[in-house]
Amino acid sequence: MVDDKYLKGTTTVGIVCDKGVVLATERRATMGHFIASKTAKKIYQIDDLVGMTTAGSVGDAQQIVRVMSVESHLYKMRRKEPMTIKGITTLLSNILSGQRYYPLMVQLLVGGVDKNGPAIFSLDALGGTIEETKAVATGSGSPMAYGVLEDRFVDGLSIEEGVELAIRALHNAMKRDSASGNGIDVVVITADKFDRLEEATVQQYRDKLN
Repeated sequence: MVDDKYLKGTTTVGIVCDKGVVLATERRATMGHFIASKTAKKIYQIDDLVGMTTAGSVGDAQQIVRVMSVESHLYKMRRKEPMTIKGITTLLSNILSGQRYYPLMVQLLVGGVDKNGPAIFSLDALGGTIEETKAVATGSGSPMAYGVLEDRFVDGLSIEEGVELAIRALHNAMKRDSASGNGIDVVVITADKFDRLEEATVQQYRDKLN
């Protein structure tokens, strides 16, 4: 059995829209030039209205997801309110920074909606954080994805426009990055719900691009 700690390679995208955020990833995990998985999960729900995309080491990412899910739920039980996106990001940043001598090899996007509105933050393996106010991409296919995002993003995108743009960016990244492929996962987070789009719905968007 292949150790999933070393499965790598990905493209993830996050877009801030007028009433929420869109997070999207492809599904391929690689080990060198070997495609180790065609159904890798790279978007995780860590609170009711908060999601996280992962790029890098799958095992490290899954460990982080488990810790952050527990911490966010404990906070809600104690404070009777959910953590803000910035609060979750700060805690995650501290965890990553504390591991700097044995770093967790990940690049993360944390996005969702809280009392302050929609927000996305990017984090590196040492805990550095950036608040992304428009669109962001991570992983091996991010240079190709950024070409689409930079060209087509405009302020005030609707959720539907954000979904179309995220899928377009991933669709093009998958054409040139060998570590990205095998389908697209899309999550839409608004003030009302965390919604993972059906595969058939995503395919309808992709069909319009061909």
